[in-house]
Amino acid sequence: MSAFRTRSRATALAATTTAVLALALTACGGSDSGTGTRSEGPANNAAPASAAKSATGSGSAAKTSVATKDSTGGSGTGGSGPGGTTTGSSTGVTKGTSGSASTPACTTKDVKISAATQDGPPYTHIVLTAKNTSGRKCEMKGFPEIQFLESHKQNIPSVAKSKPAAPVVLGAGAPAYALVKLSDGGADENVEPVKGFAVWLQGGSGQAVVGAPGPDGIAVDPAKYKTGYWTYELRNGADDF
Repeated sequence: MSAFRTRSRATALAATTTAVLALALTACGGSDSGTGTRSEGPANNAAPASAAKSATGSGSAAKTSVATKDSTGGSGTGGSGPGGTTTGSSTGVTKGTSGSASTPACTTKDVKISAATQDGPPYTHIVLTAKNTSGRKCEMKGFPEIQFLESHKQNIPSVAKSKPAAPVVLGAGAPAYALVKLSDGGADENVEPVKGFAVWLQGGSGQAVVGAPGPDGIAVDPAKYKTGYWTYELRNGADDF
Protein backbone atom coordinates (compact mmCIF):
# COMPACT_ATOMS: atom_id res chain seq x y z
CA MET A 1 0.00 0.00 0.00
CA SER A 2 2.81 2.29 0.88
CA ALA A 3 4.61 1.36 -2.28
CA PHE A 4 1.52 2.02 -4.34
CA ARG A 5 1.13 5.50 -2.82
CA THR A 6 4.78 6.22 -3.50
CA ARG A 7 4.38 5.20 -7.12
CA SER A 8 1.20 7.24 -7.42
CA ARG A 9 2.89 10.33 -6.04
CA ALA A 10 5.84 9.82 -8.34
CA THR A 11 3.50 9.39 -11.27
CA ALA A 12 1.50 12.44 -10.26
CA LEU A 13 4.66 14.44 -9.75
CA ALA A 14 5.96 13.39 -13.13
CA ALA A 15 2.66 14.25 -14.74
CA THR A 16 2.65 17.60 -12.99
CA THR A 17 6.24 18.29 -14.08
CA THR A 18 5.37 17.32 -17.61
CA ALA A 19 2.35 19.59 -17.57
CA VAL A 20 4.38 22.46 -16.16
CA LEU A 21 7.05 22.01 -18.80
CA ALA A 22 4.40 21.80 -21.48
CA LEU A 23 2.79 24.98 -20.21
CA ALA A 24 6.19 26.65 -20.01
CA LEU A 25 7.04 25.65 -23.56
CA THR A 26 3.61 26.73 -24.74
CA ALA A 27 3.98 30.03 -22.97
CA CYS A 28 7.43 30.55 -24.41
CA GLY A 29 6.28 29.65 -27.88
CA GLY A 30 3.28 31.90 -27.63
CA SER A 31 5.37 34.77 -26.36
CA ASP A 32 7.87 34.46 -29.23
CA SER A 33 5.09 34.20 -31.75
CA GLY A 34 3.15 37.01 -30.20
CA THR A 35 6.22 39.14 -29.77
CA GLY A 36 7.16 38.47 -33.34
CA THR A 37 3.73 39.42 -34.49
CA ARG A 38 3.65 42.52 -32.32
CA SER A 39 7.24 43.30 -33.17
CA GLU A 40 6.50 43.02 -36.86
CA GLY A 41 3.28 44.94 -36.42
CA PRO A 42 4.79 48.03 -34.79
CA ALA A 43 7.84 47.73 -37.03
CA ASN A 44 5.63 47.72 -40.10
CA ASN A 45 3.52 50.50 -38.69
CA ALA A 46 6.59 52.46 -37.67
CA ALA A 47 8.14 52.22 -41.14
CA PRO A 48 5.22 53.91 -42.91
CA ALA A 49 5.11 56.47 -40.14
CA SER A 50 8.81 57.16 -40.64
CA ALA A 51 8.34 57.27 -44.40
CA ALA A 52 5.38 59.58 -43.93
CA LYS A 53 7.48 61.85 -41.77
CA SER A 54 10.25 61.74 -44.33
CA ALA A 55 7.81 62.44 -47.14
CA THR A 56 6.23 65.24 -45.16
CA GLY A 57 9.63 66.70 -44.46
CA SER A 58 10.60 66.36 -48.11
CA GLY A 59 7.31 67.90 -49.16
CA SER A 60 7.88 70.86 -46.84
CA ALA A 61 11.35 71.32 -48.25
CA ALA A 62 9.98 71.17 -51.78
CA LYS A 63 7.32 73.73 -50.95
CA THR A 64 9.90 75.97 -49.35
CA SER A 65 12.15 75.61 -52.37
CA VAL A 66 9.34 76.45 -54.77
CA ALA A 67 8.29 79.40 -52.65
CA THR A 68 11.87 80.65 -52.62
CA LYS A 69 12.17 80.28 -56.38
CA ASP A 70 8.89 82.03 -57.00
CA SER A 71 9.83 84.84 -54.67
CA THR A 72 13.28 85.15 -56.19
CA GLY A 73 11.99 84.88 -59.71
CA GLY A 74 9.28 87.39 -59.00
CA SER A 75 11.82 89.86 -57.76
CA GLY A 76 13.55 89.70 -61.13
CA THR A 77 16.93 88.94 -59.61
CA GLY A 78 17.09 85.32 -60.66
CA GLY A 79 18.06 82.55 -58.25
CA SER A 80 19.75 79.23 -57.81
CA GLY A 81 16.77 77.33 -59.16
CA PRO A 82 15.68 77.19 -62.80
CA GLY A 83 12.45 78.97 -61.97
CA GLY A 84 14.23 81.92 -60.39
CA THR A 85 16.95 82.07 -63.00
CA THR A 86 14.55 81.92 -65.91
CA THR A 87 12.14 84.45 -64.51
CA GLY A 88 14.90 86.82 -63.46
CA SER A 89 16.62 86.43 -66.79
CA SER A 90 13.40 87.01 -68.70
CA THR A 91 12.69 90.08 -66.64
CA GLY A 92 16.22 91.32 -67.27
CA VAL A 93 15.89 90.61 -70.98
CA THR A 94 12.55 92.39 -71.13
CA LYS A 95 13.94 95.41 -69.34
CA GLY A 96 17.10 95.22 -71.36
CA THR A 97 15.01 94.89 -74.63
CA SER A 98 12.84 97.83 -73.49
CA GLY A 99 15.86 99.98 -72.52
CA SER A 100 17.87 99.19 -75.67
CA ALA A 101 15.06 99.31 -78.18
CA SER A 102 15.87 100.92 -81.51
CA THR A 103 15.74 104.70 -81.52
CA PRO A 104 12.41 106.05 -82.81
CA ALA A 105 12.34 107.61 -86.24
CA CYS A 106 12.27 111.38 -86.36
CA THR A 107 8.96 112.89 -87.38
CA THR A 108 8.31 116.30 -88.83
CA LYS A 109 7.25 117.37 -85.33
CA ASP A 110 10.66 116.37 -83.96
CA VAL A 111 12.78 118.44 -86.34
CA LYS A 112 12.84 121.85 -87.94
CA ILE A 113 13.77 121.65 -91.64
CA SER A 114 15.24 124.58 -93.52
CA ALA A 115 16.87 125.04 -96.93
CA ALA A 116 19.87 127.08 -98.07
CA THR A 117 21.59 127.45 -101.43
CA GLN A 118 24.98 125.86 -101.97
CA ASP A 119 27.60 127.59 -104.12
CA GLY A 120 26.37 129.45 -107.24
CA PRO A 121 25.17 131.26 -109.00
CA PRO A 122 23.85 129.43 -110.84
CA TYR A 123 22.28 127.71 -107.85
CA THR A 124 22.26 124.08 -108.82
CA HIS A 125 22.05 122.61 -105.31
CA ILE A 126 20.46 123.35 -101.98
CA VAL A 127 21.24 121.89 -98.58
CA LEU A 128 18.44 120.76 -96.30
CA THR A 129 19.15 121.04 -92.59
CA ALA A 130 16.99 119.11 -90.11
CA LYS A 131 17.58 120.19 -86.51
CA ASN A 132 16.26 118.01 -83.72
CA THR A 133 14.04 120.24 -81.57
CA SER A 134 12.19 117.43 -79.74
CA GLY A 135 14.40 117.29 -76.67
CA ARG A 136 15.05 113.55 -77.19
CA LYS A 137 17.07 111.51 -79.62
CA CYS A 138 15.57 110.23 -82.85
CA GLU A 139 16.82 108.66 -86.08
CA MET A 140 16.80 110.36 -89.47
CA LYS A 141 16.02 107.40 -91.68
CA GLY A 142 17.01 107.18 -95.32
CA PHE A 143 16.64 110.33 -97.40
CA PRO A 144 14.12 113.19 -97.50
CA GLU A 145 11.09 112.46 -99.64
CA ILE A 146 10.60 115.69 -101.56
CA GLN A 147 7.95 116.93 -103.93
CA PHE A 148 8.95 120.22 -105.57
CA LEU A 149 6.18 120.76 -108.09
CA GLU A 150 2.43 120.40 -108.22
CA SER A 151 2.80 119.10 -111.74
CA HIS A 152 5.17 116.33 -110.60
CA LYS A 153 3.66 114.48 -107.65
CA GLN A 154 6.30 111.77 -107.45
CA ASN A 155 9.16 112.07 -104.99
CA ILE A 156 12.48 113.09 -106.45
CA PRO A 157 14.96 110.18 -106.84
CA SER A 158 17.76 109.49 -104.38
CA VAL A 159 21.49 108.96 -104.91
CA ALA A 160 22.58 105.58 -103.53
CA LYS A 161 26.27 106.46 -103.10
CA SER A 162 25.39 109.14 -100.55
CA LYS A 163 23.89 106.61 -98.12
CA PRO A 164 25.88 106.62 -94.84
CA ALA A 165 27.31 103.39 -93.44
CA ALA A 166 25.62 103.78 -90.04
CA PRO A 167 22.23 105.08 -88.87
CA VAL A 168 21.99 108.83 -88.35
CA VAL A 169 20.77 109.31 -84.78
CA LEU A 170 20.28 112.88 -83.63
CA GLY A 171 20.60 113.93 -80.04
CA ALA A 172 18.58 116.87 -78.77
CA GLY A 173 19.56 119.99 -80.74
CA ALA A 174 21.74 118.10 -83.24
CA PRO A 175 21.40 118.62 -87.03
CA ALA A 176 21.43 116.31 -90.04
CA TYR A 177 22.02 117.39 -93.64
CA ALA A 178 20.92 116.30 -97.09
CA LEU A 179 22.25 117.69 -100.37
CA VAL A 180 19.62 118.19 -103.08
CA LYS A 181 20.35 118.80 -106.73
CA LEU A 182 17.97 121.19 -108.55
CA SER A 183 19.35 121.37 -112.06
CA ASP A 184 22.50 121.43 -114.16
CA GLY A 185 22.46 125.24 -114.19
CA GLY A 186 22.20 125.48 -117.96
CA ALA A 187 20.55 128.44 -119.67
CA ASP A 188 18.58 126.17 -121.98
CA GLU A 189 17.23 123.88 -119.29
CA ASN A 190 13.50 123.46 -118.88
CA VAL A 191 13.21 124.73 -115.31
CA GLU A 192 10.28 125.74 -113.17
CA PRO A 193 10.27 128.24 -110.30
CA VAL A 194 9.65 126.90 -106.77
CA LYS A 195 9.13 129.05 -103.67
CA GLY A 196 8.05 126.30 -101.29
CA PHE A 197 7.99 122.50 -101.31
CA ALA A 198 6.88 119.52 -99.25
CA VAL A 199 9.19 117.13 -97.33
CA TRP A 200 8.34 113.81 -95.67
CA LEU A 201 10.62 111.82 -93.39
CA GLN A 202 10.96 108.09 -93.91
CA GLY A 203 9.61 106.08 -91.00
CA GLY A 204 8.11 109.22 -89.45
CA SER A 205 4.75 110.87 -89.72
CA GLY A 206 3.70 114.28 -90.94
CA GLN A 207 4.64 116.63 -93.73
CA ALA A 208 6.88 119.67 -93.53
CA VAL A 209 6.47 122.66 -95.82
CA VAL A 210 9.88 124.19 -96.48
CA GLY A 211 10.39 127.66 -97.89
CA ALA A 212 12.82 127.93 -100.80
CA PRO A 213 15.85 130.13 -100.16
CA GLY A 214 16.15 133.56 -101.80
CA PRO A 215 13.49 136.15 -102.65
CA ASP A 216 12.79 134.59 -106.04
CA GLY A 217 12.89 130.98 -104.90
CA ILE A 218 14.73 128.28 -106.81
CA ALA A 219 14.70 126.94 -110.38
CA VAL A 220 14.03 123.19 -110.61
CA ASP A 221 14.53 120.88 -113.58
CA PRO A 222 12.34 117.75 -113.17
CA ALA A 223 14.68 115.83 -115.48
CA LYS A 224 17.74 116.55 -113.34
CA TYR A 225 16.70 116.82 -109.70
CA LYS A 226 17.73 114.24 -107.10
CA THR A 227 18.46 114.04 -103.39
CA GLY A 228 21.14 112.60 -101.15
CA TYR A 229 20.63 110.73 -97.88
CA TRP A 230 20.57 112.34 -94.46
CA THR A 231 24.08 112.54 -93.02
CA TYR A 232 25.83 114.14 -90.05
CA GLU A 233 27.82 116.30 -92.44
CA LEU A 234 28.21 116.75 -96.17
CA ARG A 235 31.02 114.62 -97.57
CA ASN A 236 33.06 115.28 -100.68
CA GLY A 237 32.62 112.50 -103.20
CA ALA A 238 29.62 110.76 -101.68
CA ASP A 239 27.60 113.97 -101.86
CA ASP A 240 29.02 115.14 -105.17
CA PHE A 241 26.23 114.69 -107.71
